[in-house]
Amino acid sequence: MSEAVRKMPEELWGGREELEVLTFDIAGEMFALEAFIVQEILDLLPETSVPGAKAFVGAVINFRGKVIPLADIRLAFGMEATKPTIDSRIIVIEIEIDDEPVLAGIRTDKVHEVTTLLRTAGEPPPSVGMRWRPDFIDCLVKRGTEFIIVPNLQAIFSAQHAHA
Repeated sequence: MSEAVRKMPEELWGGREELEVLTFDIAGEMFALEAFIVQEILDLLPETSVPGAKAFVGAVINFRGKVIPLADIRLAFGMEATKPTIDSRIIVIEIEIDDEPVLAGIRTDKVHEVTTLLRTAGEPPPSVGMRWRPDFIDCLVKRGTEFIIVPNLQAIFSAQHAHA
């Protein structure tokens, strides 16, 4: 195994050889989130814009009586926002920000499946030639002829939170 692969984030794999993930599309790219952080997959809900908020989390939704931020991670990656389609979904996740569990929704273009990714198929993101910020990506996992992007939600949400 190459030295670069050994530098993949250990906290992501935690010594495991497999990672159970939920796969989804954003802007024609396949992404994956660890399945255990996913609380629910929702059809699109009415959104309330938050005046003065960063575009990344410019709206909130009502999730089971709680108001939670709705994030568009394509904006964190410097991409254009897009209009929702019939396949668009919201993935509600729970992550820790500043040692506090936080619920947040993530806009997606389409949700695919829960599947297993193999550690041996993972690679760190290349430092050049990517349209994504490398510090926002934990790793790329090759499956067949495609790469699945495992975003670093801690880095994405922390960076956005720090600039709020």
